[in-house]
Amino acid sequence: MSLISVEDLLYGYSNGIFPMAESTSDEVYWYSPDPRAIIPIETYKPSKSLKPLINQKVFELRFNENFEKVIRHCAFPRFEGDETWISEEIIESYVNLHKIGFAHSVEVYQENALVGGLYGVSLGSVFFGESMFNTVPNASKVAFHYLMEHLKKKKFKLLDTQFINDNVKRFGAIEIPKKEFMNKLREALKSKNNFIND
Repeated sequence: MSLISVEDLLYGYSNGIFPMAESTSDEVYWYSPDPRAIIPIETYKPSKSLKPLINQKVFELRFNENFEKVIRHCAFPRFEGDETWISEEIIESYVNLHKIGFAHSVEVYQENALVGGLYGVSLGSVFFGESMFNTVPNASKVAFHYLMEHLKKKKFKLLDTQFINDNVKRFGAIEIPKKEFMNKLREALKSKNNFIND
């Protein structure tokens, strides 16, 4: 197994491409979809059903305490016959990217147990969302809500979700042409926002 270097990952993301592993062979391919799915940060609003959970403080939020555990949860099949693009090579490569401060996890806990979360890559004022999971209902929705609030607070300009599907549609994902995405990406990379520190 040869890991993807952090240099290749950073170069890929800064040029609008990202890796995924083939589920049957674990071979890694690079993608740059057209159209591209994004979630507008400034127009995001939590659903009515989510507001009570947030107000009741059922869950506790943390950043980057268990990055590897989050990505490994995301790699688990969600149902029988489900395929995953998160291979061992992908996991270890992103753990290395996390160690140098470019990959981050948003984690949701209940009674001190990790029950949901997501991870992604942060460059400039762009967050590239990769995957999410939950082991109790709504935990991943809560993780996403706090991600969006955090991105607003940190003045991020672009949230990339790569492909459109029902999961990201419920959070307000839209598709834009690849050319438009690349223009937004280049502009957002000019800002040097920090995902964690002020």
